[in-house]
Amino acid sequence: MPVQIPDILRPDAVKVPLDGTSKRAVIDELCDLLECHDGVDSIDQLKQTVWEREDQRSTGIGEGLAIPHGKCRSVSRPAMAIGLPTTPLEFDSIDGRPVELVILLASPADRIAEHIQALGKISRLMSDSSVREKAYHAADAETLYRLFADQVGK
Repeated sequence: MPVQIPDILRPDAVKVPLDGTSKRAVIDELCDLLECHDGVDSIDQLKQTVWEREDQRSTGIGEGLAIPHGKCRSVSRPAMAIGLPTTPLEFDSIDGRPVELVILLASPADRIAEHIQALGKISRLMSDSSVREKAYHAADAETLYRLFADQVGK
């Protein structure tokens, strides 16, 4: 069954604005939002996995977007957290531009196809400049959540 964004994103995993003011603080904060997610058993292990991936190459993909992610043994089903930093963050993005939106994806270590599929859905959605602008200017977490949750079948 194809991965759908509304199936992996919960309202309590969206935060506007994020408290963190650095790349590390924001990624850790997004991981912490997944603590209540029933598919994530160890936040510390998730953070370690996401940071190991981030240390390989920045997940700042350009256009003001970062998608830190990781495949982790302590994750039993895909989970997503989204946040808007108070101000754009330096993220070592490929285009050198600061990041305005951070989307964290956590996936089970043994479900690579689902992980790639979810990353693809996020990337396709965010490649639409009108969606990006709506996300970057979301007034609150509910607005940002709805923008993503309404993407069923897209």
